[in-house]
Amino acid sequence: MKQFLLIIIAFLAIRPPVIAQSTLPLASSGKAVYGNNSKAGHYASIRGFRMYYEIYGTGKPLLLIHGNGGSIENFRNQIPYFAKNYKVIAVDSRAQGKSVDPSDSLTYEMMADDFNALLNGLHLDSCYVIGWSDGGIDGLLLAIRHPEKVKKLAITGANLWPDSTAIEPGLFQWIVSANDSLARVAQTPAVKAQKKLLNLMVLHPHMSTTDLKQVQCPTLVIGGDNDVILPTHTLAIAQAIPQANLWILPNSGHSTLIRYKDTFNQTVGDFFKTPYRPIKGMAKLE
Repeated sequence: MKQFLLIIIAFLAIRPPVIAQSTLPLASSGKAVYGNNSKAGHYASIRGFRMYYEIYGTGKPLLLIHGNGGSIENFRNQIPYFAKNYKVIAVDSRAQGKSVDPSDSLTYEMMADDFNALLNGLHLDSCYVIGWSDGGIDGLLLAIRHPEKVKKLAITGANLWPDSTAIEPGLFQWIVSANDSLARVAQTPAVKAQKKLLNLMVLHPHMSTTDLKQVQCPTLVIGGDNDVILPTHTLAIAQAIPQANLWILPNSGHSTLIRYKDTFNQTVGDFFKTPYRPIKGMAKLE
């Protein structure tokens, strides 16, 4: 999740860390929490690293992709809801959570191909996808690069390019400054790992609205009316995808699936179950 990463980066820019990003603890009841559940957790050797994922429920497969610096735990409000009707595959993306990746480079294209490889390894020809923030970017690229893999896609808080026309200008400039500051502290392994993630937001992605014409699956494009991703940018994404619905949530920032968790789950669930309906001509008056 971007907010979490930014807080960490602000701390790192002032005081270099002495420990790496920690894994999630066990709940006080003794039951494993999402993201650290030994009964549901698995590792897969994916394209040069070990990808951690957890599986819940049965039914049609649903892939959950978290945001920058996040983990499976970010979907704690979604997993139990969707596991009632889907085989939920919640994943720690490359270089995040428990999916440790020591390499220097990281791009959204790499991560999209990681998810494709995971689906192949699980012998799944297609799935539904929910992507939050950077996970939404990954979801779009998965649908573009491996269109056969995505049945339907729901994304919230995604952007196509990294500048102040997509991201709230003041925040974007702060991210750039934080990235510059992080480059000036001791480059410990933990700092390098965080720098690699921050570089994603400063330097990537590089998609155009024309690229989105390649998204063949029905897509629900979501954002908050006060999102760090500008609503005008979210609108442009929805307008560019051939089969897209747009949903802007009122009085919400970037964390739509937390602030509106129940409404989010029901609306996305209904979207997955309902055939896409094009509305043209006089039907627009309905």
